[in-house]
Amino acid sequence: METKVIRYGYSVTNVIAVVGPTAAGKTALGIALASVLGGEVVNADSMQLYRGMDIGTAKVTPVEAAGIPHHVLDIWDVTEPASVAEYQRLARTAIDSLLNAGRTPILVGGSGLYVRAVLDDFDFPGTDPAIRARLEAELAALGPQAMHARLPAEIADRILDSNGRRIVRALEVIELTGSFTAALPAEPVPHYPAIQLGVDLDPAALDERVALRVDRMFEAGLVDEVRGLIPLGLREGRTARAALGYAQVLKYLDGEIGEAAARAETVSTTRRFVRRQRSWFRRDDRIHWLQGPGLLAEALEVVKAG
Repeated sequence: METKVIRYGYSVTNVIAVVGPTAAGKTALGIALASVLGGEVVNADSMQLYRGMDIGTAKVTPVEAAGIPHHVLDIWDVTEPASVAEYQRLARTAIDSLLNAGRTPILVGGSGLYVRAVLDDFDFPGTDPAIRARLEAELAALGPQAMHARLPAEIADRILDSNGRRIVRALEVIELTGSFTAALPAEPVPHYPAIQLGVDLDPAALDERVALRVDRMFEAGLVDEVRGLIPLGLREGRTARAALGYAQVLKYLDGEIGEAAARAETVSTTRRFVRRQRSWFRRDDRIHWLQGPGLLAEALEVVKAG
């Protein structure tokens, strides 16, 4: 049932989501909205679920959070494989708790599938251990690029050709259901009444921001962060070891490439990921895209219009 809460003159629907590509400014806007609307942030970045993966995921710092509580962060060890279904359960639990407390949940992140899993009625296909084992053996033998080539074009566009875990899962779902689209309802049915705010930049400007962000991550100690996670099982973590930046630093630490090449590869891979994020979110006509530069004021106008 839809409820509205009056915060500082604004009539707020149950959930506000701030979505869009990496490095576009979602974190800052989410915190600003939470501050104005009496809300708290619920994370929707799949890699920020991992403990210890802070620098490379641009995880919010206490200073940046400015006293705004953040939920569904740091919940998994780096050895844990990602589970959208488990994330859905945790995120909805956090959102329901905030709603019951009269707080406004601000869902913030660029992992499109995770956002939809929370906001929409979304059931997940089961898994078949035999199929999964066979596909993982093929992945080990052939590599992710060869497996990626087996995906239908409309699915391949959403998944990086280096992300073996997601490629295997997509192929498994296709084999189990006949099509990956069976897992993605064509007409989404909202689970929560929500206002979705999209944050993006001109592609050239965002490409430049990605390069600057990667440089800052390396300067802030990304290599040491990865080095410290190796004894905790980073190499064994199917999801964590493939994360942007972490995969490249592992190659650097293994002597496969130099540090400059690791930086350059992180930039290029992140830019490709940004294009996939943009494509994913732009297909959803429920998202209100903000034009900037006054993102907060514009976002509040959208919220006010409700």
